[in-house]
Amino acid sequence: MEFLAVLLILSFVILLLLVIAVYQIKMAGMNVKDFWSFIRANDTLDKLYAFAQKYEKLSPQQQVLFLSEAEDVFTAFDKVPNALWEEDYQKYMKILSKYKDIKISRWQESSK
Repeated sequence: MEFLAVLLILSFVILLLLVIAVYQIKMAGMNVKDFWSFIRANDTLDKLYAFAQKYEKLSPQQQVLFLSEAEDVFTAFDKVPNALWEEDYQKYMKILSKYKDIKISRWQESSK
């Protein structure tokens, strides 16, 4: 009986914390889906940053994959306030720079 009471109280506390988290996200002017996309995109940003640091020259297939992943990151980051990701600003700018370089090189190759 005591175990059931403890389980019920813990379930209530967890539910209350979830409601508070959703409320805080809404008060920040975001959708929960956008916030969750940002969390995943932040992880992808770290991977892309490490990838961009490691490889200077990318194959065409790697370029396409990099561009696609970077666009997803940019879209997710655009949907959340800048204050949430100001500590990742340098990584974001490095990925953006690499993205622009690849786009320009691909454009130059296609115009030849």
